This record gives sequence, structure tokens and C-alpha cells, in this order.
Amino acid sequence: MHKISTLITALGLTCGGVALATPQEDLAIWQSYFQQRFPDVPRKDFINGVYAIDPVSRESWEAIEEFPPYEMAISKGEKMWNTPFANGKTYQDCFPNGPAIAGKYPYWDKERGMVVITLPLAINECREANGEGPLKYKKGAIADILSYIQYQSRGQITKVEIPEDDPKALETYEKGKQFYFARRGQLNFSCAHCHALNAGNLLRSDILSPAFGHTTHFPVYRSKWGEMGTLHRRFWGCNKQVRAKPFRVQGEEYRNLEYFLTYMQNGLPLNGPGVRK
Repeated sequence: MHKISTLITALGLTCGGVALATPQEDLAIWQSYFQQRFPDVPRKDFINGVYAIDPVSRESWEAIEEFPPYEMAISKGEKMWNTPFANGKTYQDCFPNGPAIAGKYPYWDKERGMVVITLPLAINECREANGEGPLKYKKGAIADILSYIQYQSRGQITKVEIPEDDPKALETYEKGKQFYFARRGQLNFSCAHCHALNAGNLLRSDILSPAFGHTTHFPVYRSKWGEMGTLHRRFWGCNKQVRAKPFRVQGEEYRNLEYFLTYMQNGLPLNGPGVRK
């Protein structure tokens, strides 16, 4: 029987500002927890979310993937990537290695000393540096260009680094971990209650997906949304579902959460964009 208290204890949440476990220890415990909970799921298959653990819904999902609804977003994103800004430059000038860059993010910006750089944040910083207005972070154009970049980055291995010689980076990682396990909202749920303790169980008619693999496939087309959405849109929506006031999308809280959660997927390949119910 897997209990959330066991996982919390094993991960060693901070006590008095002192980390009780290193990120490497957290990573080993986290991935072992899910592999023991779902022993019949090949490790790499966790990138497929609920479809890794539910054969019935997987069959429908595989049929949808033959003509995926995110193809239009990829095409729009490719056009955005290649269309010059008003000053004549393009995204390529900000990202000279080309669009296959998703595996680099998120990362700790040591020079600024207080910022986790996510890919959407980097895209908007590029735009603003070239005199363009920022894109909204939940959906629309940001989801399109992310879809193109993620598609070009498929197969890259998640490899988030937590520089342990940088106390601020460790503190930020710990804040993200604390966020993941903190109860909030009128329902008094944490992220872990749904996606660790109850992963694989039914919530109304939906099977709750395991948290291992959660960041690999965004942005996603959700049937519930009827459109593409970003990872932080999902964070925002989850907070609303537990009747908590959501935080600002791409604000510090959600970027810290992404830093922790993506680190927990280290070693898994990227497979975005994706389709979810």
C-alpha cells in the first residue's frame, strides 16, 4: 500500500530551511515509487500519462494520434518561427541552435540568481528584446510555437540540472517541492494527492494519471478545452479544481513548481505536443 506520507517522508521535505534530502536522492525515490506502484509499465512508457496505465483509453488515444489535433498548432508554430519580426530578425536570432531546444528548459539562470527560465518565458523575452509584445501564456500563439519547438525536440532526454553549489537554486527547487506537496484550496488537496497517492484511481469517470512523465508531452490538446494549452494552464486549472485561487501563470510559484516537477522526470524523453482527454 503506497501512502502519500511515506513518499513525503522519503523525499525529505525541508525543515527549518534545511533540505533533508538532496535532489538526486529525491529523484531516485520519486521514480522508484511510481515504478513500484505500476510494475507492469515500462519506464519509458510513463511519458504517455494515463495511457500508459489504462489499456482501454490507450486504444482510443492511439487512434486519435493517427490524425492528431495538434498538427495545425505545429504548422502555425513553424510559420511563427520563420516569420520575421518588425525589425527583420526572427526567433532564430534568439535561439541560434534552431527550434529543437525544448530539452534545455527549464533551467536556473545563475547570472540573475533568482530566475527559473522556462521555455515560454524565454520566448517572450526574445519577443520583447526585438520590440514585439509578449504572448499570453495559457493558450493561443504561445501554444502554437511551443508545439512546433516541442515537436522538433521529440526524443530529447529530460535533463534538468540543480546546481548544488548554488544555495538559491537549491532553495528554488525546494520551494517547488514544497508547492507540490502542500495542501491548498477548499478541498485541501495537494498535487500529490491526485497524482501520487491516487494515481491510477478513478475521479468521477477519469483515471488519475501518474505524476511520473507529466511534463514530457506539453503543450497538449485537451478534449475538455477543445484547443491547445500549456503546462502552466494545467497548473492553473488544477488549482481551480481544488477550489484554490490560482497563481499567476509563469509567475514565480508555477516556475518553481515546473523546475521541481521537470527535474523529477529526468531521463525520460520528450514526446510533445500531446493529446489528452
